[in-house]
Amino acid sequence: MPPDIIRFSRNRCTSVEVLDESTLRSTCRLQDTLTDARVEILVRMPDLEIASATAEFLRTPEESCLCTTEALEKMVGVRIGAGMLKIIKGLIGEATDCKQLAFMVEECCHGVILSMTKDQLNQAPPGSEVPAEFYREMVKQNIRLYNRCAAFAPGSAMVEGIEPPQDQGDH
Repeated sequence: MPPDIIRFSRNRCTSVEVLDESTLRSTCRLQDTLTDARVEILVRMPDLEIASATAEFLRTPEESCLCTTEALEKMVGVRIGAGMLKIIKGLIGEATDCKQLAFMVEECCHGVILSMTKDQLNQAPPGSEVPAEFYREMVKQNIRLYNRCAAFAPGSAMVEGIEPPQDQGDH
């Protein structure tokens, strides 16, 4: 029996853990009516170099996602930073047609970038009523934050009036 697309649901979660003083683990999990997948990257500090990348697709409509090892091997040694979307799409797209893989690796990288901004987030004025302008200015200063969490997603008052970056393609 095919999945009931009328009852489609999706959960996506990206988390970053500090394993030790020189290693971060970033994991993106995606579960929806059609897909059950997990991508994990280990990142060496302080250079933000990808040390390893793994994926597990338990359920996917994309046959190309069942064989991702070669594509992920291309990510080892890449440094997380400016131009990541283009690098990911180029390296992974060269080895596989699995679009979810490229998206999930990108999410892992953005998770690492966001984890590096927590000190900046902690500079918010004290109190429970932090003005949206404070966060809006933060996103303007670091546009990679745009659409990387619910607070900075389109439609949020915290990003009102900010033009989305051009590399925020549809996922």
